[in-house]
Amino acid sequence: MASVVARELGQLLLARGEHVTAAESCTGGMICAALTDIAGSSDWFERGFIVYSNLAKQEMLGVPEDLIAASGAVSEGVVRALAGNARQCAGADWAVAVSGVAGPSGGSAEKPVGTVWFAWSGPGVDEAERCLFAGDRASVRSQTVDHALARLVELIKEQK
Repeated sequence: MASVVARELGQLLLARGEHVTAAESCTGGMICAALTDIAGSSDWFERGFIVYSNLAKQEMLGVPEDLIAASGAVSEGVVRALAGNARQCAGADWAVAVSGVAGPSGGSAEKPVGTVWFAWSGPGVDEAERCLFAGDRASVRSQTVDHALARLVELIKEQK
């Protein structure tokens, strides 16, 4: 599914003369890979940030250490900061950010395995959402990529 949605995303961005960036934690570059699998993506994909560790989130995208300490890396505040800062750092029109617990370990009662926070930033858009996906690590990560891109397409279409 990611390739179909990524292709649609690329067509939308190209038609609008806009660019996208991604900040990824739990997916470790899978969103960027889905986008760059599309021939010609250099016309609309700016760059990606793989911010797997808390230190990377702080150093690469300026997420405050105290925000991570207070809420955890898998939280609304952190993904909102990732998306907004990635968009600004990249000079992109749109950004998507993800942080989650893909498993098989690392979950808690509050944030069980499969918990993923998403944020999207764009012209007039500042949205975050928490999802809980079922399945193994590969499945959680795949569902994360699909949801991140599908919602981004929806948000861009709403801007027409």
